Amino acid sequence: MKTKILVLSAAMLGVLAPVASAQQGTVNGAAGGAVTGAIIGGPVGAAVGGVAGAVAGTAIDPPPERVVTYVEKAPAPTSPVVIKQKIVVGKPIPETVVLTPVPDSPKYAYAVVNEQRVIVDPQTRTVVQIVR
Repeated sequence: MKTKILVLSAAMLGVLAPVASAQQGTVNGAAGGAVTGAIIGGPVGAAVGGVAGAVAGTAIDPPPERVVTYVEKAPAPTSPVVIKQKIVVGKPIPETVVLTPVPDSPKYAYAVVNEQRVIVDPQTRTVVQIVR
């Protein structure tokens, strides 16, 4: 039985490993969840654990304090941007919103939308944090 679990766990890791460079957090979460699920619940536990781990692995890490401080103090654009959709952490903002890069932090950009300063991942346009 233990051999079967180890083989299944190894197979799950082998399937997920190629995706690692693109989505490291998701893969780590899925692989860890699959192994944990396999140990606890066998093959069915591996499948359930892999899905649960993938979801947990996509959690958004908050930006460093220096990025938040910069965005708080940065000058606001002269023309306000208003969009109909609600700004939500983890969701992308529209392509029409102009992003301003954060100096010395290429992983982050910011915008002022609906009178809210938001920190965004410029590659995916996903909102990382709403600055209050």
